[in-house]
Amino acid sequence: MAPCNANVAEKASDFHPTVWGDFFINYTPEPLQKSEEWMAERANQLKEKISGLFEACTTTVEQMNLVDTLQHLGIDHHFNKQILSMLSSIHGGEFNSTSLHEVALRFRLLRQQGFWVSPDVFNKFKDKKGAFDVDLTNDPRGLLSLYNAAYLFTHGEPELEETILFARQHLESMRSSLEYPLDQQVKRALHLPLPRTFRRVETLHYISEYKGEPTHNSSILEFAKLDFNLLQRLHLKELKALSRWWKDLYKEVGLTYSRDRVVECYLWSYTAFYEQEYTRARMILAKIIALIILTDDTYDVRATLEECRKLNEAIQRWEESAISLLPEYLKKFYLKLISIFKEFEDELKPHEKYRVAFSRKAYQILSSNYLQEAEWFHGGYKPSFKDQVNVSTVCSGAPFACVGLIVGMGDDAATKEALEWAFGCTDAVKACAEVTRFLNDLASFKRGKNKNDVASSVECYISEHGVTSEIALAKIGSLIEDAWKTTNGARFERRELLPAMQRVINITISMPFMYNDKKDAFTNSNSLKGVIKRLFVNPIPL
Repeated sequence: MAPCNANVAEKASDFHPTVWGDFFINYTPEPLQKSEEWMAERANQLKEKISGLFEACTTTVEQMNLVDTLQHLGIDHHFNKQILSMLSSIHGGEFNSTSLHEVALRFRLLRQQGFWVSPDVFNKFKDKKGAFDVDLTNDPRGLLSLYNAAYLFTHGEPELEETILFARQHLESMRSSLEYPLDQQVKRALHLPLPRTFRRVETLHYISEYKGEPTHNSSILEFAKLDFNLLQRLHLKELKALSRWWKDLYKEVGLTYSRDRVVECYLWSYTAFYEQEYTRARMILAKIIALIILTDDTYDVRATLEECRKLNEAIQRWEESAISLLPEYLKKFYLKLISIFKEFEDELKPHEKYRVAFSRKAYQILSSNYLQEAEWFHGGYKPSFKDQVNVSTVCSGAPFACVGLIVGMGDDAATKEALEWAFGCTDAVKACAEVTRFLNDLASFKRGKNKNDVASSVECYISEHGVTSEIALAKIGSLIEDAWKTTNGARFERRELLPAMQRVINITISMPFMYNDKKDAFTNSNSLKGVIKRLFVNPIPL
């Protein structure tokens, strides 16, 4: 947070400039190997062919392998109804396999989709004392499936936590003896298990690995490549439009102390939804993330305490006349803020416009909590751990983003009930905020405290409990695991909200990617340049 002094308005920020500049505004991609028209037509032919595979599956194992392959390759969104029907059938049917891989795959696929499966399904692989059979250590594929499946644990499932330790220990010991592509899949999972992996990056890996699978289907692989490249062209058009919007906004409001990260805002929105039908939702969420950054940096970097109070008062009033409260440099930002939310309304159909009120209220709550942090900082006050977490989880921006991501979605997901659920900031939304906050705090603690930072959760825990940093960091780590358990459990408890909830969970899943190795890749965005190029610039060779 910024110190309260007369020169603060002139304070320069320490953020590095954008690594992209006008790249996506000016970028014209090279012609693809085939025309977009040919690719779209070919993709439709292959889609029909793949649809027939659902009927052709004669066993549960074949059905599961098909669903797993389509999900891994990022093309399951074309077959949502067939997949849901198939998983519902698998859930209701008998399954007596003695294959660890198959039992674990069924467990993971069903739990991901909100179908409850008991961890007792793994008891058949244990001895009378409850320990896993030693023979399993000769089954690397089964162990990998077990390891990934166990990360869908919920509260009160210590046996799955023990399962993770067992599988990890044996996967680590056999890593060097595994062959491609299993060795790469194990390496990635040990770094980040599949249920916590950013799906589009996993898709890029699996597209190159899938042809090495003994049962690979060439039509599925070709379709995955075509679909990725066609979507990439759409994403490039969106990035161009968003970059122009941001350039105009950044220039107009003149808040040059803020992080210039519009491409990274788009990437974060893309982690929630990459599919063609979510263009509107993706663009609205990217703009909402940009607003979070602008507002956060205004409270943190530039504004005096009195200016923070005035800005929050204006945001709570939400009327143009409140501009009179603000210093000159914030007047344009405030008016633009109101107009951006009006833009969101204009993009929605008449029966959808009510949704924007939910996002505006969520933004007002975010502002109030930013002010609370400013009051603490300027007053030299270190809050209790509980109070710090209650405020800082909101200040992570995640609760506002979770409401905002629903605003532009279709009627199946963006129901009034879903918006009320997201706005209430319970279960999966609260867990998303906790994972965001705590991973951010771990990154900040590793990097070292900036002079303008309010006390983090780690520091408040050390101060309140009189413990070492190692104990505090372990506590934060356990709270992150608790949040993942809450996330996993929410799928079963509120299954009717799954279309919206899954997008919230996708945001949670993006956090280990954004805070990889305890580094804030969004703020220090050079580390994201390679993955952004692979996702949005470089097509996959056909």
